[in-house]
Amino acid sequence: MVGGGAIGGTLAHALASGGHPVTLIDSDPAHVAAIRAHGLRVLRPDGSTETVNVAARTPEEFDGPPPRRVLLAVKAQATEAAIGWIAPRLAADGFVVSVQNGFNEPLIAEHIGAERTVAAFVNIFADVESPGVIRDGGPGALVLGEVGGAPAGERVRELVEALHPGTGAVAGDNVEGYLWAKAGFGAMLAATALADAPMADLIDRHRPAMFAVAREVFDVADALGVRLEPFDAFEAPAFRADAGTGSGNEARAEAVARLTAWLRTQPKDRSGIWRDLAVRHRPVEVTTHYETVFAEAARTGVPTPVLREVIAGLRELEGHPEAMAESRLDALDHLAQGGAHKAPALPTDAALPTAALLTEEQAREVHAWLAAHQEDMVADLAAYTGLESPSDDPAALEVCLTWLRGWLDDALGAPQEEKLLPRDGAGDILVRRYAATGPGAGERDAEPQEAQPPLLLLCHYDTVWPGGTLAAWPFTRDGDMITGPGVFDMKSGLVQLVWALRALDALGLPRPACTLLLNGDEETGSLASSEEIIAEARRSRAALVFEASADGAVKTARKGVGLFRLTVHGEEAHAGLDPTAGASAVHEAAHQTLRLAALADHDAGTSVNVGVLHGGTRSNVTAGEAVADLDVRVAQSGEQRRIADELAALEPALPGTRLALTGDWNRPVFERTPDVAALYDLARRCAAPLGLDLREASVGGASDGNFAQSAGTPVLDGLGAVGGGAHARSEHATVSGMVTRSALTAALLAAFAAPCAD
Repeated sequence: MVGGGAIGGTLAHALASGGHPVTLIDSDPAHVAAIRAHGLRVLRPDGSTETVNVAARTPEEFDGPPPRRVLLAVKAQATEAAIGWIAPRLAADGFVVSVQNGFNEPLIAEHIGAERTVAAFVNIFADVESPGVIRDGGPGALVLGEVGGAPAGERVRELVEALHPGTGAVAGDNVEGYLWAKAGFGAMLAATALADAPMADLIDRHRPAMFAVAREVFDVADALGVRLEPFDAFEAPAFRADAGTGSGNEARAEAVARLTAWLRTQPKDRSGIWRDLAVRHRPVEVTTHYETVFAEAARTGVPTPVLREVIAGLRELEGHPEAMAESRLDALDHLAQGGAHKAPALPTDAALPTAALLTEEQAREVHAWLAAHQEDMVADLAAYTGLESPSDDPAALEVCLTWLRGWLDDALGAPQEEKLLPRDGAGDILVRRYAATGPGAGERDAEPQEAQPPLLLLCHYDTVWPGGTLAAWPFTRDGDMITGPGVFDMKSGLVQLVWALRALDALGLPRPACTLLLNGDEETGSLASSEEIIAEARRSRAALVFEASADGAVKTARKGVGLFRLTVHGEEAHAGLDPTAGASAVHEAAHQTLRLAALADHDAGTSVNVGVLHGGTRSNVTAGEAVADLDVRVAQSGEQRRIADELAALEPALPGTRLALTGDWNRPVFERTPDVAALYDLARRCAAPLGLDLREASVGGASDGNFAQSAGTPVLDGLGAVGGGAHARSEHATVSGMVTRSALTAALLAAFAAPCAD
């Protein structure tokens, strides 16, 4: 046995337990020494330990006779060196069995010939617990066969007979089909290693990405004419390209359910790839596994964009396991669903500052300067509020944005770059880029762009208030209290941000390179601006959102929002003369309303509200149509996936009726990731010198921060006004809150002016 790790150790233990003499060759001296001293031990799932004695040597120590049967179990990237060591020592009638992950038989055959190479498929959930100790991961699969699919010969039958009692090994004539099937399954497990969470949960929550990576592998297999084989609980054919439509979609969903249920029974809930990255801090072999897939894909013209991003992500994580994040899988979901790839967040130590840059004295100077200019801040807010900007009035929005551009020029000077992106039927998007300023700005600007990306600042200039509201409810100040349409949501936020930048400039303090994005359709879902927000977020170090605070707290989590319409089609009839002839859409809608309401899981933060329900024409007519409008809120990506699956699976309860679901997820979930927590911690540090004990909150409403985080970018939301009454006539903000939050923003901006960590 060449290689005594998880696979080699498991198989060596099985052979030795069956009375077969085994010599184990491994390059780890500590592992070899432990086996010599204490035997090869296997920890079973029930907690018991089974020990066998095997001869153990390092390659340098081996001086035995030429081996006839060699099981090669090294990492894929070590195959070349291992077979180079084996070839000159192999007996004349000897052969090598590749009990490895990946497609290694061709390389082995180059050294010893195809006739001396035996193919094998192995799927064993085991792990090296410590030197000399293997942790059994539960039942697996082992299939041996001849290269090329020839019927099993005597040597294969002998091996199966020796291995079957301890492993359940069988002979097969389509090992290649198993290997390609495992490549698809392995691609899914590789994708789960991009985040630190159980495999089953991640597969469940990120089905678009999982289906895509498996499908891409199987598209290559199809191009090669490979017949896929199911194994363990993985039903490979259910993940092919043609399995995602019609009845195949249901079969695939059932296959995923069985797979994840099986994975949850395994002692290990994370893959060996994850352990290589997070525990052992060593390069992963999976990048080698897929060289064959990519080579064949190129030869056959099969695109593999999602799989390539998985492998690229794993390479990024080598040496940076702290950058594991579920946002990477969110980005893959987006790519799998036809969007452009969204770059994952940079490693936290390289992307986010960890301490305030301003001293306590400087922070207080900023606050004092802003307090001295509070009346100017109020005047700017009064002028801004005096320009009505309802989301559904493009002409009013254009007037407001024109004023904002002039005001920004007066306050901050001309930007380094400006983009004005027209939007039909909605407010235009304004993107302005500002260079870093203050001490050290030249050095910061000289750094490579990838080392010093800009900070994204998000504000919307539309409000929910219709034109004419100001006539009855003008901007008003009463002491510390300001009222008026949009003062809280969110015109104060932009004023506070601009004055924070002005304070840093006036006091000669540094600020980072910034991208300011203003959109005019946030209150109606950002349908015309979300793609630009995501694109800018991908290019940014972090995103700060100047939506109003939650009673002074910043927002570190927001629910995802889905807006759907369920249309029920029935069959009209005279309800009195022939009550059994038709099929009532209203009655069916009532059944569906109860079913939809039952999908809510308030403990998980999931709500499903049928807010509007209407149908039928007259009371004496069996209704031919009914419509239900749904508002869905979810606090977790997994819940979003669950609800999406449930909605897709809706079936009529009454014969003669049909269902049609339209709509989509308006905003993805904004979860409190480690990056978000790090931003909140930074903000708290920046707030402390101001005498502010900054709190955080999770809220049900969504914002453009949801889109920014979906790009894998760290987000801190709720940096805007202190007050309340959003979307109500009680809307208000405080002058003192404007000053304090502006000072906090200035300190936070300054913190990002520190050079990136190397």
